[in-house]
Amino acid sequence: MGHNMGAQMERINPTGIPRSELVWALGQTRLVSQARARDACLLCRGPGVNEAGLCRICYSLLSDEELVLARRWLAGVGP
Repeated sequence: MGHNMGAQMERINPTGIPRSELVWALGQTRLVSQARARDACLLCRGPGVNEAGLCRICYSLLSDEELVLARRWLAGVGP
C-alpha cells in the first residue's frame, strides 16, 4: 500500500561503471556531474573524487585515452 509499484527507480550500481565504458562515461556530463555530487568514483564508487568524477587511485590507473578525457574535466572544459 502507498507504494507505486509501477514507478521506475534509478538503479545505482554499487561497484561503479564497467571500466570498458569509462571513455563513454567521461563524455557524459550527467554521469560525471552525478559522481561529483555524490562524491563517489565512477569506477569504484570510492569517495574523494576529482572534477572528472574519479578517485585518486582510479585516476592514477587511467589509460592514455581515458587520461586525455579526464584532463579535460580537470581543466574545466568537460567532455
